[in-house]
Amino acid sequence: MGKLKITQTKSVIKRVHKQKKTIEALGLGRPSYSNVLPDNPQTRGMIEVVKHLVTVEEVSE
Repeated sequence: MGKLKITQTKSVIKRVHKQKKTIEALGLGRPSYSNVLPDNPQTRGMIEVVKHLVTVEEVSE
């Protein structure tokens, strides 16, 4: 499986608790923070919850 570079583009201020915790679980926390995670169903599910707050790019290994 490949890897995904996830970059937070928007703030979590005035967002529901589930979205704040999902951003934290993805290893993000502030706009423009990035993290590289494996491309698996768990990561894809977390991205789906906060897709309006992040951008996702595929990274070659």
